[in-house]
Amino acid sequence: MEIWVLGALGRTGRGITAEVTARGLPVVLVGRDRERLAATGAKYVVADGVEAIAAEIRRRRPTVVVNTIGEYAATAGTIARACLPGGHYVDLAADLAAVSRLLDLHEEALAGGSTFVTGAGFGVLATEAVVAKLCEGRDTPSRVRADALASVASEGGTVGIALAASIVDGLTAASARGASPRTLVLPDGETVTVASIPSGELIAARRASGAPDVTVYSGLAPTAPVVRALLPLLARLVSIPAVRRFAVRRLAAVRTKPAPRPRPHTWGHAVATWPDGTTREGWLRAGEAMDFTTSVVAEVAARLARGEGKPGAHTPASALGAEVAEAAGGTFLL
Repeated sequence: MEIWVLGALGRTGRGITAEVTARGLPVVLVGRDRERLAATGAKYVVADGVEAIAAEIRRRRPTVVVNTIGEYAATAGTIARACLPGGHYVDLAADLAAVSRLLDLHEEALAGGSTFVTGAGFGVLATEAVVAKLCEGRDTPSRVRADALASVASEGGTVGIALAASIVDGLTAASARGASPRTLVLPDGETVTVASIPSGELIAARRASGAPDVTVYSGLAPTAPVVRALLPLLARLVSIPAVRRFAVRRLAAVRTKPAPRPRPHTWGHAVATWPDGTTREGWLRAGEAMDFTTSVVAEVAARLARGEGKPGAHTPASALGAEVAEAAGGTFLL
Protein backbone atom coordinates (compact mmCIF):
# COMPACT_ATOMS: atom_id res chain seq x y z
CA MET A 1 0.00 0.00 0.00
CA GLU A 2 2.99 2.33 -0.24
CA ILE A 3 2.45 5.65 -1.99
CA TRP A 4 5.64 7.17 -3.38
CA VAL A 5 5.83 10.95 -3.76
CA LEU A 6 8.45 12.05 -6.29
CA GLY A 7 9.83 15.52 -5.60
CA ALA A 8 8.63 15.15 -2.02
CA LEU A 9 10.70 18.04 -0.64
CA GLY A 10 9.07 20.74 -2.77
CA ARG A 11 6.01 22.75 -1.72
CA THR A 12 3.57 20.53 -3.60
CA GLY A 13 5.32 17.33 -2.55
CA ARG A 14 5.27 18.34 1.12
CA GLY A 15 1.58 19.17 0.95
CA ILE A 16 0.69 15.88 -0.74
CA THR A 17 2.76 13.91 1.77
CA ALA A 18 0.91 15.54 4.66
CA GLU A 19 -2.48 14.89 3.06
CA VAL A 20 -1.76 11.23 2.29
CA THR A 21 -0.40 10.68 5.79
CA ALA A 22 -3.55 12.23 7.25
CA ARG A 23 -5.54 9.61 5.34
CA GLY A 24 -3.64 6.88 7.21
CA LEU A 25 -1.62 5.58 4.26
CA PRO A 26 2.13 4.91 4.24
CA VAL A 27 4.19 7.44 2.25
CA VAL A 28 7.70 7.07 0.87
CA LEU A 29 9.56 10.27 -0.03
CA VAL A 30 11.60 10.13 -3.24
CA GLY A 31 14.30 12.67 -4.06
CA ARG A 32 17.99 13.16 -4.70
CA ASP A 33 19.12 14.92 -1.51
CA ARG A 34 19.80 12.14 1.00
CA GLU A 35 20.58 14.51 3.87
CA ARG A 36 17.34 16.48 3.54
CA LEU A 37 15.28 13.33 3.05
CA ALA A 38 16.81 11.71 6.14
CA ALA A 39 16.11 14.85 8.18
CA THR A 40 12.36 14.39 7.64
CA GLY A 41 12.37 11.19 9.69
CA ALA A 42 10.17 9.53 7.09
CA LYS A 43 10.86 6.51 4.91
CA TYR A 44 12.65 7.60 1.74
CA VAL A 45 14.29 6.51 -1.49
CA VAL A 46 17.23 8.36 -3.04
CA ALA A 47 17.13 8.48 -6.85
CA ASP A 48 18.57 11.16 -9.12
CA GLY A 49 16.95 11.41 -12.54
CA VAL A 50 13.98 9.85 -14.29
CA GLU A 51 15.72 6.61 -15.29
CA ALA A 52 17.00 6.03 -11.75
CA ILE A 53 13.52 6.65 -10.34
CA ALA A 54 11.97 4.25 -12.87
CA ALA A 55 14.51 1.57 -11.95
CA GLU A 56 13.64 1.89 -8.25
CA ILE A 57 9.92 1.67 -9.02
CA ARG A 58 10.41 -1.50 -11.03
CA ARG A 59 12.54 -2.99 -8.24
CA ARG A 60 10.41 -2.07 -5.21
CA ARG A 61 6.89 -2.08 -6.73
CA PRO A 62 5.03 0.69 -4.85
CA THR A 63 1.24 0.65 -5.10
CA VAL A 64 0.94 4.26 -6.30
CA VAL A 65 3.52 6.71 -7.64
CA VAL A 66 2.80 10.45 -7.47
CA ASN A 67 4.93 12.53 -9.84
CA THR A 68 5.48 16.17 -8.79
CA ILE A 69 8.86 16.69 -10.45
CA GLY A 70 7.39 18.49 -13.46
CA GLU A 71 8.39 18.42 -17.13
CA TYR A 72 5.57 15.91 -17.42
CA ALA A 73 5.66 15.64 -21.20
CA ALA A 74 9.19 14.24 -20.81
CA THR A 75 8.97 12.39 -17.47
CA ALA A 76 5.47 10.91 -17.25
CA GLY A 77 5.78 8.17 -19.86
CA THR A 78 8.93 6.62 -18.41
CA ILE A 79 7.71 6.76 -14.82
CA ALA A 80 4.17 5.56 -15.57
CA ARG A 81 5.40 2.60 -17.62
CA ALA A 82 7.67 1.62 -14.72
CA CYS A 83 4.51 1.11 -12.64
CA LEU A 84 3.31 -1.64 -14.98
CA PRO A 85 1.87 -4.12 -14.37
CA GLY A 86 -0.56 -3.44 -11.57
CA GLY A 87 0.93 -0.26 -10.12
CA HIS A 88 -0.77 3.10 -10.42
CA TYR A 89 0.49 6.54 -11.44
CA VAL A 90 -0.67 10.13 -10.74
CA ASP A 91 0.67 13.49 -11.97
CA LEU A 92 -0.29 17.16 -11.89
CA ALA A 93 0.18 17.95 -15.57
CA ALA A 94 -1.96 20.73 -17.01
CA ASP A 95 -0.41 21.51 -20.40
CA LEU A 96 -1.82 20.12 -23.62
CA ALA A 97 1.20 18.04 -24.65
CA ALA A 98 1.76 16.33 -21.31
CA VAL A 99 -1.88 15.42 -20.72
CA SER A 100 -2.25 14.12 -24.29
CA ARG A 101 0.86 11.94 -24.06
CA LEU A 102 -0.17 10.32 -20.79
CA LEU A 103 -3.68 9.61 -22.11
CA ASP A 104 -2.09 7.98 -25.17
CA LEU A 105 -0.87 5.23 -22.80
CA HIS A 106 -4.45 4.07 -22.18
CA GLU A 107 -4.14 0.69 -23.90
CA GLU A 108 -0.85 -0.09 -22.14
CA ALA A 109 -2.31 0.76 -18.75
CA LEU A 110 -5.47 -1.22 -19.50
CA ALA A 111 -3.49 -4.30 -20.53
CA GLY A 112 -1.35 -4.03 -17.40
CA GLY A 113 -4.25 -3.61 -14.99
CA SER A 114 -2.95 -0.19 -13.96
CA THR A 115 -4.60 3.20 -13.62
CA PHE A 116 -2.72 6.26 -14.84
CA VAL A 117 -4.21 9.63 -13.83
CA THR A 118 -2.97 12.90 -15.29
CA GLY A 119 -4.14 16.41 -14.47
CA ALA A 120 -4.77 15.61 -10.79
CA GLY A 121 -4.81 19.23 -9.74
CA PHE A 122 -6.97 22.31 -9.56
CA GLY A 123 -7.41 23.34 -13.19
CA VAL A 124 -8.15 20.04 -14.90
CA LEU A 125 -10.38 18.56 -12.20
CA ALA A 126 -12.22 21.78 -11.29
CA THR A 127 -13.42 22.26 -14.86
CA GLU A 128 -13.78 18.58 -15.80
CA ALA A 129 -15.90 17.81 -12.72
CA VAL A 130 -18.33 20.67 -13.40
CA VAL A 131 -18.70 19.67 -17.06
CA ALA A 132 -19.31 16.05 -16.04
CA LYS A 133 -21.99 17.15 -13.55
CA LEU A 134 -23.75 19.34 -16.11
CA CYS A 135 -23.80 16.56 -18.71
CA GLU A 136 -24.68 13.72 -16.34
CA GLY A 137 -27.63 11.70 -17.66
CA ARG A 138 -28.10 13.97 -20.67
CA ASP A 139 -27.45 13.81 -24.41
CA THR A 140 -24.24 15.23 -25.81
CA PRO A 141 -24.20 19.05 -25.74
CA SER A 142 -23.32 21.02 -28.84
CA ARG A 143 -21.09 23.52 -27.05
CA VAL A 144 -19.19 23.77 -23.77
CA ARG A 145 -17.31 26.71 -22.31
CA ALA A 146 -15.22 26.18 -19.17
CA ASP A 147 -13.21 28.53 -16.94
CA ALA A 148 -10.37 27.75 -14.50
CA LEU A 149 -9.97 30.54 -11.94
CA ALA A 150 -7.19 29.80 -9.48
CA SER A 151 -6.57 31.87 -6.36
CA VAL A 152 -3.00 31.05 -5.35
CA ALA A 153 -0.97 32.18 -2.36
CA SER A 154 2.80 32.47 -2.76
CA GLU A 155 5.02 31.16 0.02
CA GLY A 156 8.08 32.91 -1.40
CA GLY A 157 11.36 31.39 -2.58
CA THR A 158 12.48 30.32 -6.03
CA VAL A 159 9.92 29.42 -8.68
CA GLY A 160 11.43 25.96 -9.26
CA ILE A 161 11.78 23.80 -12.37
CA ALA A 162 8.34 22.17 -12.25
CA LEU A 163 6.38 25.43 -12.07
CA ALA A 164 8.73 27.23 -14.47
CA ALA A 165 8.24 24.56 -17.14
CA SER A 166 4.46 24.74 -16.70
CA ILE A 167 4.49 28.53 -17.09
CA VAL A 168 6.65 28.46 -20.22
CA ASP A 169 4.57 25.71 -21.82
CA GLY A 170 1.35 27.49 -20.87
CA LEU A 171 2.46 30.75 -22.45
CA THR A 172 3.47 28.89 -25.57
CA ALA A 173 0.07 27.21 -25.77
CA ALA A 174 -1.68 30.55 -25.30
CA SER A 175 0.21 32.07 -28.18
CA ALA A 176 -0.54 29.15 -30.44
CA ARG A 177 -4.21 30.15 -30.79
CA GLY A 178 -4.31 33.60 -29.29
CA ALA A 179 -5.80 34.77 -26.00
CA SER A 180 -9.28 36.30 -26.21
CA PRO A 181 -9.95 38.16 -22.97
CA ARG A 182 -13.40 38.47 -21.45
CA THR A 183 -14.75 39.38 -18.03
CA LEU A 184 -16.44 36.78 -15.87
CA VAL A 185 -18.64 37.58 -12.85
CA LEU A 186 -18.13 35.10 -10.00
CA PRO A 187 -20.94 33.86 -7.72
CA ASP A 188 -19.60 36.04 -4.87
CA GLY A 189 -19.84 39.16 -7.06
CA GLU A 190 -16.14 39.58 -7.89
CA THR A 191 -15.03 39.91 -11.50
CA VAL A 192 -12.07 38.21 -13.18
CA THR A 193 -10.57 38.75 -16.63
CA VAL A 194 -9.88 35.47 -18.39
CA ALA A 195 -8.50 34.42 -21.77
CA SER A 196 -8.85 31.29 -23.88
CA ILE A 197 -5.98 28.84 -23.83
CA PRO A 198 -5.50 25.30 -25.21
CA SER A 199 -4.56 23.20 -22.19
CA GLY A 200 -5.11 19.97 -20.32
CA GLU A 201 -8.42 21.42 -19.15
CA LEU A 202 -9.54 21.54 -22.78
CA ILE A 203 -8.88 17.83 -23.29
CA ALA A 204 -10.66 16.88 -20.07
CA ALA A 205 -13.72 19.01 -20.89
CA ARG A 206 -13.95 17.48 -24.37
CA ARG A 207 -13.77 13.97 -22.96
CA ALA A 208 -16.29 14.67 -20.20
CA SER A 209 -18.85 16.25 -22.55
CA GLY A 210 -18.27 14.81 -26.02
CA ALA A 211 -19.19 18.26 -27.34
CA PRO A 212 -17.78 19.19 -30.77
CA ASP A 213 -17.25 22.82 -29.71
CA VAL A 214 -15.29 23.28 -26.46
CA THR A 215 -13.45 26.39 -25.25
CA VAL A 216 -11.48 26.75 -22.04
CA TYR A 217 -10.54 30.04 -20.42
CA SER A 218 -8.06 30.64 -17.62
CA GLY A 219 -7.54 33.39 -15.10
CA LEU A 220 -3.81 32.73 -15.39
CA ALA A 221 -3.62 33.26 -19.17
CA PRO A 222 -2.03 36.57 -20.22
CA THR A 223 -4.63 39.24 -21.01
CA ALA A 224 -2.61 42.50 -21.24
CA PRO A 225 -2.53 43.76 -24.86
CA VAL A 226 1.26 44.25 -24.89
CA VAL A 227 1.92 40.74 -23.58
CA ARG A 228 -0.57 39.21 -26.00
CA ALA A 229 1.10 40.99 -28.89
CA LEU A 230 4.42 39.39 -27.94
CA LEU A 231 3.08 35.86 -27.53
CA PRO A 232 3.51 34.72 -31.16
CA LEU A 233 7.19 35.69 -31.04
CA LEU A 234 7.59 33.93 -27.70
CA ALA A 235 6.04 30.77 -29.14
CA ARG A 236 8.49 30.68 -32.01
CA LEU A 237 11.44 31.25 -29.70
CA VAL A 238 10.63 28.64 -27.07
CA SER A 239 9.81 26.07 -29.72
CA ILE A 240 13.61 25.88 -30.10
CA PRO A 241 14.67 23.28 -27.47
CA ALA A 242 17.79 25.16 -26.36
CA VAL A 243 15.84 28.39 -25.90
CA ARG A 244 13.11 26.63 -23.96
CA ARG A 245 15.66 25.01 -21.62
CA PHE A 246 17.30 28.40 -21.05
CA ALA A 247 13.93 30.08 -20.36
CA VAL A 248 12.89 27.39 -17.90
CA ARG A 249 16.21 27.52 -16.03
CA ARG A 250 16.14 31.32 -15.74
CA LEU A 251 12.51 31.42 -14.63
CA ALA A 252 13.09 28.60 -12.14
CA ALA A 253 15.78 30.68 -10.41
CA VAL A 254 13.57 33.75 -9.99
CA ARG A 255 12.76 34.49 -6.35
CA THR A 256 9.22 35.43 -5.38
CA LYS A 257 7.97 37.18 -2.26
CA PRO A 258 5.31 35.69 0.02
CA ALA A 259 1.87 36.94 -0.98
CA PRO A 260 -1.68 36.08 0.09
CA ARG A 261 -4.17 34.65 -2.36
CA PRO A 262 -5.92 37.37 -4.35
CA ARG A 263 -9.46 36.06 -3.79
CA PRO A 264 -11.18 34.06 -1.02
CA HIS A 265 -12.11 31.23 -3.35
CA THR A 266 -10.82 29.26 -6.29
CA TRP A 267 -13.45 28.49 -8.93
CA GLY A 268 -14.09 26.02 -11.70
CA HIS A 269 -16.92 27.03 -14.03
CA ALA A 270 -18.69 25.64 -17.07
CA VAL A 271 -21.65 26.40 -19.33
CA ALA A 272 -23.07 23.63 -21.53
CA THR A 273 -25.48 24.27 -24.40
CA TRP A 274 -27.56 21.63 -26.17
CA PRO A 275 -28.82 21.63 -29.79
CA ASP A 276 -32.37 22.50 -28.64
CA GLY A 277 -31.08 25.69 -26.97
CA THR A 278 -31.09 24.32 -23.40
CA THR A 279 -28.25 25.79 -21.32
CA ARG A 280 -26.92 24.65 -17.95
CA GLU A 281 -24.31 26.46 -15.86
CA GLY A 282 -22.29 25.23 -12.89
CA TRP A 283 -19.47 26.15 -10.52
CA LEU A 284 -17.05 24.34 -8.26
CA ARG A 285 -15.90 26.41 -5.29
CA ALA A 286 -12.69 25.55 -3.47
CA GLY A 287 -10.18 27.29 -1.22
CA GLU A 288 -6.59 28.21 -2.08
CA ALA A 289 -5.69 26.53 -5.39
CA MET A 290 -2.49 24.77 -4.28
CA ASP A 291 -4.15 23.47 -1.11
CA PHE A 292 -6.98 22.10 -3.23
CA THR A 293 -4.46 20.55 -5.62
CA THR A 294 -2.58 18.72 -2.86
CA SER A 295 -5.89 17.45 -1.50
CA VAL A 296 -6.96 16.27 -4.97
CA VAL A 297 -3.72 14.37 -5.53
CA ALA A 298 -3.88 12.75 -2.09
CA GLU A 299 -7.52 11.75 -2.57
CA VAL A 300 -6.82 10.28 -6.02
CA ALA A 301 -3.75 8.41 -4.75
CA ALA A 302 -5.64 7.03 -1.74
CA ARG A 303 -8.48 5.79 -3.92
CA LEU A 304 -6.10 4.17 -6.37
CA ALA A 305 -4.30 2.47 -3.48
CA ARG A 306 -7.66 1.01 -2.42
CA GLY A 307 -8.25 -0.28 -5.97
CA GLU A 308 -11.09 2.13 -6.80
CA GLY A 309 -9.78 3.52 -10.12
CA LYS A 310 -10.73 2.30 -13.58
CA PRO A 311 -7.82 0.66 -15.42
CA GLY A 312 -6.41 2.71 -18.26
CA ALA A 313 -5.18 6.29 -18.62
CA HIS A 314 -7.58 8.98 -17.43
CA THR A 315 -8.10 12.45 -16.08
CA PRO A 316 -9.30 12.47 -12.42
CA ALA A 317 -13.10 12.57 -12.87
CA SER A 318 -12.83 10.07 -15.71
CA ALA A 319 -11.02 7.60 -13.44
CA LEU A 320 -12.94 8.16 -10.22
CA GLY A 321 -16.05 10.23 -10.89
CA ALA A 322 -16.81 13.93 -10.44
CA GLU A 323 -17.42 13.43 -6.71
CA VAL A 324 -13.66 13.17 -6.15
CA ALA A 325 -13.67 16.99 -6.36
CA GLU A 326 -16.05 17.15 -3.40
CA ALA A 327 -14.01 14.64 -1.44
CA ALA A 328 -10.99 16.93 -1.96
CA GLY A 329 -12.83 19.92 -0.48
CA GLY A 330 -14.75 21.40 -3.40
CA THR A 331 -18.43 22.39 -3.39
CA PHE A 332 -20.66 22.24 -6.47
CA LEU A 333 -23.05 25.11 -7.26
CA LEU A 334 -25.21 23.98 -10.16
